[in-house]
Amino acid sequence: MPQGKFISGNIFRHIVIMSSTNAIGLTALFIVDLADLFFISLLGETELAAAVGYAGTIAFFTTSISIGLSISMTALVSKAIGEQNREKARRLVINVLVTGAMISAVVAAIAWYFSPELVSLIGAKGITHDLAVEYLRILLPSLPILGIAMSAGAALRSVGDAKRSMLSTLAGGGVNAILDPLFIFTFGLGLHGAAAASVLARCAVAWVALHGVVTKHQLMGHFHYKQWLADQSEIFKVAIPAMTTNVATPIGNAYVTMMIASFGDGYVAGWAVVGRLLPVAFGMIFAMSGAVGPIIGQNFGAKLYDRVILSVKRATQFTACYVALLALLIFLLQEQVVHIFSAQGDTAELIRFYCTWLCISFIFNGVLFIANATFNNLGYPSTSTVMNIGKATIGTMPLVYFGGQWYGAIGVVAGQALGAVIFGLLAWFWAQRILHRLGQYEQMPAQEEGESSLSSALPLTPFCSSRAYMCADSEESMANPAFSAKEK
Repeated sequence: MPQGKFISGNIFRHIVIMSSTNAIGLTALFIVDLADLFFISLLGETELAAAVGYAGTIAFFTTSISIGLSISMTALVSKAIGEQNREKARRLVINVLVTGAMISAVVAAIAWYFSPELVSLIGAKGITHDLAVEYLRILLPSLPILGIAMSAGAALRSVGDAKRSMLSTLAGGGVNAILDPLFIFTFGLGLHGAAAASVLARCAVAWVALHGVVTKHQLMGHFHYKQWLADQSEIFKVAIPAMTTNVATPIGNAYVTMMIASFGDGYVAGWAVVGRLLPVAFGMIFAMSGAVGPIIGQNFGAKLYDRVILSVKRATQFTACYVALLALLIFLLQEQVVHIFSAQGDTAELIRFYCTWLCISFIFNGVLFIANATFNNLGYPSTSTVMNIGKATIGTMPLVYFGGQWYGAIGVVAGQALGAVIFGLLAWFWAQRILHRLGQYEQMPAQEEGESSLSSALPLTPFCSSRAYMCADSEESMANPAFSAKEK
């Protein structure tokens, strides 16, 4: 089997190419989401825009399950590629896809049934509540299709085919962009038409991504029930912490939406605009976590630890520069945003405040994304879970609550941004600690010819089949003479 694409060559170039191609596809979908809201706003009813905001919060929660499973796909398949074990990669691809489809179907069914209660929980009332439920009940049955699409795209990125992963999301964006105005205005379906267009867009993403996995790379093995059962332990060791990690974020967002809802639908509509503007502006940063993961995973699988460390460093530098530039641009164009969405009153106030003061804080969200990719691909998915749950709870709820008490809806969004800063910094320092230890092992002299102290002395990682990484805590360090000697 040929060696992994990312274990040689310029790391910064790999990061830029993977991020930019991934970002093009993601941004296309985000732009279509933004266009959804724009078309809905043309109907001239604040309740419709607010309903999209409420429904988007619940949809984000369900989508996070699929994101977690796609992270498992990236971590496991990229590592198998780095180890030049293609048969294992093929087996993992089909098994992760099957597991993901089953879990997504269960989550979709539960969320569909309890849609009225879930929407009420985050503060929707009256006609806005009813519209949000109707939107969700059209969208939610397609969640398994979205899960397959996301995991197939992750498989493509794991072998370095960012182009086809990009094309799959571009296909979905194109379908949605064409069908949105057709369904909303020409057929007069309004909000229901926007939801139907999104369903068909998800189908397009899944078809193109699966075509690349099956036809181009021949990366999908045959399904065998016993092999599938045997792989569940390895899959869930990454998937459960990753799903928990990604579910934490929409829970925090749901609390923010609930707090904003107490100040009126105008602020919720403004929050809906911000929630769709940010992914468009910072699509590159959302793409970064999916792009840097395969680079880390392949080099980790090939035991090129110096390249792992450099990958994280370059990704962080790129994120800081990119967000600073885009935050300045958003600040300068904020009045155009307000005008495009015909925002007035409370809606316009929230949009202006976010564009002026809070966009720059997205640097710390980006740092957290990179740290999560580091944790997930180096065998520490539970650390990623701790960071995201912490951000969604103690990093969001008290700050948002007191911000709302003191400064109203503006204080709510400011409190959320402050939590992102705090936990972005915590995650960065934690990731640096792990990378520092990894660097120490890179420098260890070999014990015997052809055998490094790393491979002989260290415990298994949570999802690796070879002795390859580091001690996770001080107790393991005490039990590991090679590590203890190096620390001294």
